[in-house]
Amino acid sequence: MPERPDYPSLIAGHTVVLDMINNGDAGLPVLHHLLRLAQRALGAAGTSFAEYGPTSGRIIAAAGAAEWSIGRPVDLGDPVTAQLLAGPRTVEFPVTALSAEQADQIAGRGLHRMLTARAEIGGVLIGSLHAYYPDLDGEASPEHHTLIAYLSSHIAHMYGDQSGLPVHGDGPVVAALADGLAIIDDESCVRLWNPAAERLTGSLARERLHRPIPFPVPPSGQVVDHQQPDGRWLRVTSGELPGFVASRVVTFRDISDQHRRDHDVDLFIAVTSHELRTPVTVIKGYAETLGDHWDSLSDQERREAARVLGQRATELARLVDRLLAAANDAGPVAGGRLATFDLAETLRAAVDTLPAELRRRLTVDLPPELPKAFGDRSSLATVLTELATNADKYSPGSTPVELTATADERTVVFRISDRGIGVHPEHVERAFDRFWQGESGDQRRYPGAGLGLYLVRQIVERQHGWVSLRPRDGGGTVAQVRLPRG
Repeated sequence: MPERPDYPSLIAGHTVVLDMINNGDAGLPVLHHLLRLAQRALGAAGTSFAEYGPTSGRIIAAAGAAEWSIGRPVDLGDPVTAQLLAGPRTVEFPVTALSAEQADQIAGRGLHRMLTARAEIGGVLIGSLHAYYPDLDGEASPEHHTLIAYLSSHIAHMYGDQSGLPVHGDGPVVAALADGLAIIDDESCVRLWNPAAERLTGSLARERLHRPIPFPVPPSGQVVDHQQPDGRWLRVTSGELPGFVASRVVTFRDISDQHRRDHDVDLFIAVTSHELRTPVTVIKGYAETLGDHWDSLSDQERREAARVLGQRATELARLVDRLLAAANDAGPVAGGRLATFDLAETLRAAVDTLPAELRRRLTVDLPPELPKAFGDRSSLATVLTELATNADKYSPGSTPVELTATADERTVVFRISDRGIGVHPEHVERAFDRFWQGESGDQRRYPGAGLGLYLVRQIVERQHGWVSLRPRDGGGTVAQVRLPRG
């Protein structure tokens, strides 16, 4: 191995690389030239670059005596690779430190030592640069270590620019290593803490090194989900670190969104089974009563049973529609056509579709010259039904539910007001969340799936309007819907 790098070759070769980049060259052609430059400047017999993915790596470019290795897979579990990942930026070792197969292949070409540097962006490992030497015992000088680290950083910048690189995959080469990565010792103290770990935990490396890892670590090969103090969820995995005594690699990623989705699925199933059970039980009971006791029932009893069956079937169909719409995250307006329409006429028609008991409670006060609205006329029946049903459910039957409307220069407004239990100011936004209920569990006094207001907001906002709740002076709630004027 030469005593010092060949700096004139470095300068001349680097000028060519810059000219290539300025002329629009990118990707593998530039990388190949950088490897030939590295070979000359480092006095190596050959050079190669391995690009790493989430679970494996591959030699994508090589020069000199290492050209044969292009396309060769790289085992990320190899002790030398693990050492590069966890240790100093550059590592020198005899090829006999590699797996037997790799050592035989490299040594069979007269190459016996390797000088390696990792290429990383922001602490995320994307690959490694290798220089091969025939020397059995010679050691690289500090200048050689500095130079190979310098050249590997140039390759890393090529990846950062995504100029024809990475060769494999669509995004950053090791997207998985955007996950948190830590190396811990046998006492669970941190030896390595990458930038992604800092972002995910809010704990800087200088604060975390040589201190216990701040969450539970599962046994090797297992997974554990951990909730942080800020409410976010991490999925933590661990594995043994090959080549190191009593050390483990710990990786973790933010799964808060997935956790919320899983929670929503579980909640959807629970709510669905609970809310469907009541109308189905009533329908089944009345149907059995009619089938088993038809002859003994009076005409009035049969008509009452048929009325209840129809009412419950309507409730069931409406509930199924709401559940399906919520599950698909799409309100009934998804396929509607936005146009100018008569809001007062539309609201009066929608009132006629409400259940008879609710119509009897509803007082309607719509001004005769109410301006037209712009939106999806067909969806207003759903909006009115949900808001009026909500008001009916949360207010005494002896009090009225009021439908009123007004307009200003840009919007038309209709309101559903009740004299019920009211809405807490801190709940006026949460009430629009999917599946949210002001009461839960055995303490719930009011049935419902927690979907009505969620669907109303979806429908109204897709018409470029908005909906809000507020406590009513003197008690009760006002639900207000604003739509653009036509």
